[in-house]
Amino acid sequence: MIRSMRVVAILITLITAISSLCSGQSVVCITGESHALLSFKQDLTDPSERLSSWTREEDCCKWSGVVCDNLTGHVLELHLRNHFGDYETRTDYEAYRRSQLGGTINRSLLSLRHLRYIDLSGNGFTQIPKFLGSLKSLRHLNLSEAEFGGLVPHQLGNLSNLEYLNLGRNDGMYVDNLQWLSGLSSLQHLDLSSMNLSKSLNWLQVTNSLPSLIELRLRSCELQYIPPLPHVNFTSLVVLDLSSNSFNSLVPDWMYSLGHLEILNLSYNNFHGTISSSIGNLTSLTSLNLASNNLQGGLPNFMGQICSLRKINLSGIKLEISEVKELLSRCILDGLEKLALDDNQLSGQLADVIDHLAESKHLYDLSLDNNSFFGSIPESIGRLASLKKISVGDNRLTGALPVSLGQLAMLEELSVPRNFLNGVVSEVHFDNLTRLRKLSSSGNPLFLNFSPNWIPPFQLFGLQVRSCQSWSWSRFPQWLRSQKSLLFLDISNTGINDTIPAWFWEITSRCLFLNLSNNQLHGEIPNLALTREAIIVDVSANRLEGPLPQISSGVSCLVLSNNLLTGSLSNFLCYKMGEPKRLEFLHLKGNLLSGEIPDCWMSWQSLKVVNLRNNNLTGNVPSSLGSLRSLQSLNLRNNCLSGEIPVSLQNSIGLISVDLGENKFVGSIPIWMGESLPNLKILNLRSNSFSGSIPYALCALTSLQILDLASNNLSGTIPRCFNNFTAMTKDLSSNVVVTYQYDGKVLNGSKILTVKGSYLKDNAVLVMKGQMLEYSTMLGLVTGLDLSDNHFSGEIPVELTCLLGLRSLNLSRNLLTGKIPEDIGNMVLLESIDFSINKLSGEIPPTMSSLAFLSHLNLSHNNFTGKIPSGTQLQSFNESSFVGNHLCGPPLTEKCSTSREIPDVGTLDQKGDGPEVDWFYVSMALGFVVGFWAIVGPLLFNKSWRLTVANFIPKCKFFSAHPIMLARNSFDTIHYLHVARFGLNVAIYPVDAMFIACL
Repeated sequence: MIRSMRVVAILITLITAISSLCSGQSVVCITGESHALLSFKQDLTDPSERLSSWTREEDCCKWSGVVCDNLTGHVLELHLRNHFGDYETRTDYEAYRRSQLGGTINRSLLSLRHLRYIDLSGNGFTQIPKFLGSLKSLRHLNLSEAEFGGLVPHQLGNLSNLEYLNLGRNDGMYVDNLQWLSGLSSLQHLDLSSMNLSKSLNWLQVTNSLPSLIELRLRSCELQYIPPLPHVNFTSLVVLDLSSNSFNSLVPDWMYSLGHLEILNLSYNNFHGTISSSIGNLTSLTSLNLASNNLQGGLPNFMGQICSLRKINLSGIKLEISEVKELLSRCILDGLEKLALDDNQLSGQLADVIDHLAESKHLYDLSLDNNSFFGSIPESIGRLASLKKISVGDNRLTGALPVSLGQLAMLEELSVPRNFLNGVVSEVHFDNLTRLRKLSSSGNPLFLNFSPNWIPPFQLFGLQVRSCQSWSWSRFPQWLRSQKSLLFLDISNTGINDTIPAWFWEITSRCLFLNLSNNQLHGEIPNLALTREAIIVDVSANRLEGPLPQISSGVSCLVLSNNLLTGSLSNFLCYKMGEPKRLEFLHLKGNLLSGEIPDCWMSWQSLKVVNLRNNNLTGNVPSSLGSLRSLQSLNLRNNCLSGEIPVSLQNSIGLISVDLGENKFVGSIPIWMGESLPNLKILNLRSNSFSGSIPYALCALTSLQILDLASNNLSGTIPRCFNNFTAMTKDLSSNVVVTYQYDGKVLNGSKILTVKGSYLKDNAVLVMKGQMLEYSTMLGLVTGLDLSDNHFSGEIPVELTCLLGLRSLNLSRNLLTGKIPEDIGNMVLLESIDFSINKLSGEIPPTMSSLAFLSHLNLSHNNFTGKIPSGTQLQSFNESSFVGNHLCGPPLTEKCSTSREIPDVGTLDQKGDGPEVDWFYVSMALGFVVGFWAIVGPLLFNKSWRLTVANFIPKCKFFSAHPIMLARNSFDTIHYLHVARFGLNVAIYPVDAMFIACL
């Protein structure tokens, strides 16, 4: 009976709907559902009024984004995706942000019992509400890239009718377990990309339990482990994307059993081993991406069986050119659409590859970056009529750009940076390229010769022509004025000698990346120029004048260094104090800025790098600088700053690099530097007026790579605990420099893409090998200890020889005594040693001659003695490295003597443990004894001899005051024998005779 009543109700509804259609009347929205949608709208923010049609006066089935059932009037679908941002309509990221819906999602949606489709992607919400799990009719739920965060509610597992679930690209979301997915028995499409799944160890078992699953996308999910899979259940998979995780294993065999698989993306992982020949089983595969893994062994022959392949990305897996040619010669070539072979070190003429592909009528994407191709880009490239993107950067290409590029009417991206291309580039290369969106030719000596009145047929979003030195007449390029959609612009080092025209700031108002550095630009920067949502603005190394410009809160990286900017920092730092700033990287070094550093840092909490080096700043460092808790690098070098280091800096516990050198700071080195800055790798306090001793607390800085305390008034001894500097004990390969990491969104057609990268590495100055050097890219490999020009005393601690990774050691111009530690030869990486102008003594340790990397040595003006150790290393240095000592041997001209000196008998070792017995002196003593008793003995024992001598004595004169001196080779020592019984003083030479002069 109940069933009959339902059938009758359905028939009546159908008859009513048909009658309405036949009479021309439309189905009206259900009143209760209209009210529910209005309540939903009430809790939303809608700055661009996308929901302006949602009013009580209008039928909700006619509202924007609402789809109703044509028969019943029930609301079935909500299409509220943020589509704003199409390049074809010249929109931009700011407009995209303004068009985002935000706020909270109201529970009133529960009244829409027939709702089966929700798309809120591209908007800006906070958390996914749990009640969405009660919308039992839902089949399609798209919440991707909507800025959701927090834990994914398990209640979504109640949506048993759900066929499509996309929560991807919400970077702040995570799960603690994926077991709730097993309740989605109807699920066919699952996208959890960019979600943190690291705690979900059962991700594979759960997804494998979904028998209807067709598409699985888990890109960038922080997965590290692929558990074993005894039985493959999701054999219906057509799409599998596990890219950009951290898998460190072989490619599991179960993947090769997915016979229906059409798209396989395993790129940017750590898969190793060889590509299994079982890949030939994937005969339905149309897209294969294995880029950036550790796969070796080349391509298996069975890959040729995959005749359905259309898109191939084998970048970075160490292919050989013969394998590529063999792959392309098989049946896939005719239908090939995309080929990426970047970073394989492929060699040979580029023309060979282009000519081989010339018959590929469907090829639209060709990427061969970072290989070793040489020769020119051939004219045959013009035959690839479907080509939309070509990228051949970082090769060894020469010659001019072929004119045939102008025939590629479909071309959108042309990228040829960092080759050796030359010749003229003119309008003829681009007149037919109406679709061109990106042009990159940086690092090539190309001559850009466009007429002043040229108006390009394209609208670029990216232009990168760094180091293309030949703009016409060195004037600002006028054709740029027509480009209204620029997001990336790099015209650095292009020889422009001009002022920046006002129109330029207008066309770059949407730029996310703007680089005008290393030109001859002059004039002032207007305040309004930088009040935009740019990520990076770099106008360094020009001749810009005037005060610092004010910037918007959205700028993340600002580089104005090495210009002629003047005035104080106040107008810049204290602008809109109450407004939080996004600036992370501030580079103002090498200008003419003066005055005190204002106490206005509280609004700049995102700052990671502050570089004010080489200006004329005075006064104390303000305490508010210590409020920057995210600060990693602080460089105030070469100013006129004074006072003590503010204690508040201990709050910036993330500091990696601190350079306060060449100022007028006083006081002692703070103990808190060793206690509160555990990440410190560079500490430079050079050329100040710091006094006192080095605090032992600094020894807690185990990550320290560079310590420069030179040219201060420090005293005391060198701490023996310096061997705690662990980073100085090993050969480093890490990178200490702070690099600006940017993260922005770029519009690509109707898609919003997240663009991440790095820019402008921070640097450090180190006095090494007797000269001041600036390190940036290689800074992570540099280690140095400089305590020179102070008042340190005592010996060189033997513990310093434990710093086996040290490359520069400077202890010169101190009061150090003692010897050079014998184990200094263990410091095998030393490149520079300076111990000059101390009071060191002893011999130079022989182990120093084994320092193979030593290229700078200064031991001058000490008290070193002996022979300079022989060996090719020490003998290669100039004499000036050893002057002011008592040294001999090469490279000095003074030869070491081979003869020996006869020591004073009175100074012979009295302890019995002195030098070896010298038999010369033994024989001398024996001769004396024999001669003595030969003359004196008869006098003592023979009476007649005594009487004879007594009668003879009055006739003789003895030299009692000055003994007789006989010139006799090296015998220059006279010992006195006192014959008391006769009152005689007898001069005894070191021979067996006694000489008496008789008159």
